[in-house]
Amino acid sequence: MQNQLPPDRHITPVIDLALEEDTGHGDITSEALIPPALTGSAIILAKAEGVLAGIEVAGKVFARVDSSLKMTVLIADGSRINPGDAIATVSGGVASILRAERVMLNFLQRLSGVATLSAEYVARTQGLKARIVDTRKTTPGLRVLEKYAVRAGGAHNHRLHLGDAVLIKDNHLAALRARGLDLRSIVHKARANAPAGVQIEVETTTVEEALEAARAGADIVMLDNMTRSDMRRAVERLPEGVMTEASGGVSLDSVREIAETGVDIISVGALTHSAPALDISLEIEPDSLVLT
Repeated sequence: MQNQLPPDRHITPVIDLALEEDTGHGDITSEALIPPALTGSAIILAKAEGVLAGIEVAGKVFARVDSSLKMTVLIADGSRINPGDAIATVSGGVASILRAERVMLNFLQRLSGVATLSAEYVARTQGLKARIVDTRKTTPGLRVLEKYAVRAGGAHNHRLHLGDAVLIKDNHLAALRARGLDLRSIVHKARANAPAGVQIEVETTTVEEALEAARAGADIVMLDNMTRSDMRRAVERLPEGVMTEASGGVSLDSVREIAETGVDIISVGALTHSAPALDISLEIEPDSLVLT
């Protein structure tokens, strides 16, 4: 299914916050130097190789700054870009283009960086069944956009928020075991109290814990920070129908070896918490300038 940009109700408040912190006190440089009647166009250029994400968000930034600005998209999100590629053009008041420039590029560079890193992880696991998924280790306020960028890079989303699925982690287990509950009771309690149809996932750190979680009725067993050999043993011994998720310490160097253990899912926090921004710039086209 085509990767859809999140609804405006999730994006507009984030854009407005970003614009307020950058332009809420005016743009004294442009106000001092750029005539209000100066119009022209600018081009958004790729300066590095990667995967594009966020060009529609860029257009929304321009529109929030000045609804008369016109942006033409030349390359769609999810496409590979190379240095020198023209991604889009924008035309209208030059002062408005300059006021929007930094916020627009912050979104575009960040989201394209996430998409690019996601695509690299997907490429490292090509030909294997494991799906690369993100985590909730996202930039505060940017989760829906960063998870959109993950999809643009060809990877998949894990939970969007705490209401998406039950994931029983080590601290849940510690709190409930201190009250005398065993794992079977914990899983049964979760299934009884969670919304109908919600999957139950349990975090485990040993093969024995993984098997215990499956016997307790977990739908998904997380193999957290296990060695490759233990992951493989767990996958081989778990009952058919129980999904496995590898988590912890995943890197570009290790992800293929992890996928080769036969796990169904590999969750990678780095997709969103460590993706470097992709180098993209905006350049005014001097020949287009007109003082009306």
